[in-house]
Amino acid sequence: MYTVTSVNVNGLRAAAKKGFAEWLARTEADVICLQEVRAEPHQLPEEVRDPAGWHTVHAPAAAKGRAGVSLYTRRAPERVQVGFGGFGIAGSDEFDTSGRYAEVDLPGVTVASLYLPSGEVGTDKQEEKERFMAAFLPYLKGLKERAAAGGREVLVCGDWNIAHQEADLKNWRGNKKNSGFLPEERAWLTRVFDEAGYVDVVRSLHPGQEGPYSWWSYRGRAFDNDTGWRIDYQVATPGLAGRAAKAYVERAATHAERWSDHAPVTAVYGN
Repeated sequence: MYTVTSVNVNGLRAAAKKGFAEWLARTEADVICLQEVRAEPHQLPEEVRDPAGWHTVHAPAAAKGRAGVSLYTRRAPERVQVGFGGFGIAGSDEFDTSGRYAEVDLPGVTVASLYLPSGEVGTDKQEEKERFMAAFLPYLKGLKERAAAGGREVLVCGDWNIAHQEADLKNWRGNKKNSGFLPEERAWLTRVFDEAGYVDVVRSLHPGQEGPYSWWSYRGRAFDNDTGWRIDYQVATPGLAGRAAKAYVERAATHAERWSDHAPVTAVYGN
């Protein structure tokens, strides 16, 4: 069995003080994908920068204190790539130093950590999100083709910042005009699944149910009332998705025990 966990840590230095380091010490995951690390490697405590028993890849953003993705793997990666430029895709080079994408090759599988821009309607942030999506979809198609040619599967984990279906957020009626649930964003994610041929692993194992949510606002009682969003995904090529035995959200028992506004999303894959 092969276990993969993805989580937006909402600042790794802060998360490390709140319980992430303890979670890392006890997790049984073989691969961990982190998003919104928001730190240079030298700024991180040693126990999370280079923890014993792990190989780490840190891809901070050029803009200090923003974004940043990391991967932790039990096995040494065969290949490491930061960003998704250099493949002849218009606009992709813009995001090479944005701390939003990194991937590694492990035996038989390419695993990536993704932090898709959050966006905000009517602002430059939404335009950045749209540019990212426009460049990333053709990259995903090419990645799948290259992997297949080499007999490999692909797993893209991370904060996609889009709730795909009404079942993926509690208050969908009130968010139809907000970034994260816009019709054009949802349609783009449908293209990832239908056109590019990837599978939403959690949804495939939990069809027809609300959630399971992975993000809750710190405002009000969103967590206590489970008024959340499912925006953190494990998106896999069909061969790997078909080997998913279980997938679940590691929701904290109480609000006080949270070390991020997101919860880890974990999936277990069979051989």
